[in-house]
Amino acid sequence: MTITNIPGSKSVTARALFLAAAADGTTTLLRPLHSDDTEGFTEGLTSLGYGVTRKPDRWYIEGRPSGPAVTEAEIHCRDGATTARFLPTLTAAAATGTYRFDASAQMRRRPLAPLTEALRALGVDLHHEGAEGHHPLRIEASGVRGGQLTLDAGESSQYLTALLMLGPLTAEGLRIDVTELVSAPYIEITLSMMRSFGVDVVREGNTFTVPPGGYRATTYSIEPDASTASYFFAAAALTGREVTVPGLGTDALQGDLRFTDVLRRMGAEVRTTADATTVRSTGDLRGLTVNMRDISDTMPTLAAIAPFASSPVRIEDVANTRVKECDRLEACATNLRRMGITVHTGHDWIEIHPGTPRATEIATEGDHRIVMSFAVAGLRAPGMTYDDPGCVRKTFPEFHEAFAEFAAGSAG
Repeated sequence: MTITNIPGSKSVTARALFLAAAADGTTTLLRPLHSDDTEGFTEGLTSLGYGVTRKPDRWYIEGRPSGPAVTEAEIHCRDGATTARFLPTLTAAAATGTYRFDASAQMRRRPLAPLTEALRALGVDLHHEGAEGHHPLRIEASGVRGGQLTLDAGESSQYLTALLMLGPLTAEGLRIDVTELVSAPYIEITLSMMRSFGVDVVREGNTFTVPPGGYRATTYSIEPDASTASYFFAAAALTGREVTVPGLGTDALQGDLRFTDVLRRMGAEVRTTADATTVRSTGDLRGLTVNMRDISDTMPTLAAIAPFASSPVRIEDVANTRVKECDRLEACATNLRRMGITVHTGHDWIEIHPGTPRATEIATEGDHRIVMSFAVAGLRAPGMTYDDPGCVRKTFPEFHEAFAEFAAGSAG
């Protein structure tokens, strides 16, 4: 079965919006993600005075190298972590202006401190108006000179991405020494996309040197979301079917495509060509121990299919999943136990034992990835329901329809 309705990558779309807004000229984004997160990002850009024209298969962004067209704005970032971290960083480079940012209750709980402390170290006048290190916040912009930073990105690679993308907008450029880094493949996405917009970052180990000079507009094609594709790849592995996702080939930017390597270790057959990836399986899965530090967004996908493996599945080094839209590690454990599965957890690991899952109502915690992951388990445990099925609008509003189509094919 070929899956052609995987939406565009959230990570790539968010970076493209930042880079396009900062670039000199009008950028065309092909096949961007249409979802609550990206709608919130484009709304924020519009409120800041950037020209945004959205058509079904392409968006046009009128860049402003000098910064926002308005000197005052209030931006609501909704649930979007990239929106909540990238837009304040973008406005920090403005020559003058007062910009206030807030977000949903869920996003207010998520940390910002390593990023906002770094911005303060660069001289940005930034105030947290509630809890320190969290939204809401206010920026009194007066430009960023640049210089040298030391950054801990062990909690989220988005902190580093935001600062890397800021670098060309500073007067002197940036040199960033990173002490800890999680989800490292996302940084490779950032560096590749910056090159596409005309900026080459020099990386020496975990030291990044970003030149000043700004970006140039381009036409940029958004590849399908590899994290979202993981649900269909996992479904194929679980049900003994074959799934092909076009657009995710050998040159794909997203590290989460490496989830297919996990499925291969569990017994699935994986084939990646220049322009597509195919997963095929008999449905018989082996247990394993796997470090998912760099592909942690796919941790819930693996957790949801783990009970169907022939031996325990242990997922390690995923402490950062505790500070996502919810505590994903604990959410997975709770729901698996409700399904009758034996689960053990620690600070940064989860171990799931084989069993016969029973259908239950999934406590989603408002997290899109919890819904989509346990929908995969539902293929072998029919009758699964969700307390908030609509939260998938964050990244894949049509998920339930698309997955029902897959399930119908599976039943056939």
